[in-house]
Amino acid sequence: MRLIRKSLVFAFAAVIMAASVGLGAGVVQAHHGWAWTEDDISELEGTIVSISLGNPHAALDVDVDGEIWHVELAPPRATASSGFVEGVADEGDTVQAIGHRSRTPEERTFKAVRLIIGGETYDIYPRRLPAD
Repeated sequence: MRLIRKSLVFAFAAVIMAASVGLGAGVVQAHHGWAWTEDDISELEGTIVSISLGNPHAALDVDVDGEIWHVELAPPRATASSGFVEGVADEGDTVQAIGHRSRTPEERTFKAVRLIIGGETYDIYPRRLPAD
């Protein structure tokens, strides 16, 4: 009887963990890739409100005419490879982001392929830049 009870507890815990991992993966994958973005290149210019260089993607929150936009960059290592590292930008700096808006019009989310801050250019996704 005791063995059956332990097996049931273990099975229940395994089901809960599997469900949690599955639900978490869906949330994390929500903005991975490019399918959520418009095909056309857009530009966004505003003031940096916050900077995050952590996982799963580096990101900026940018005030554009009183509306806060979430500007997604690449994962930390790829973002750093572009030269965009801690200390190159601060809250209050003006940023020009070139990239793709969310396909959902009411969502203020943007995937940047290039950032221009203080005259410096950071090509976050150089292969996705349009030909000049």
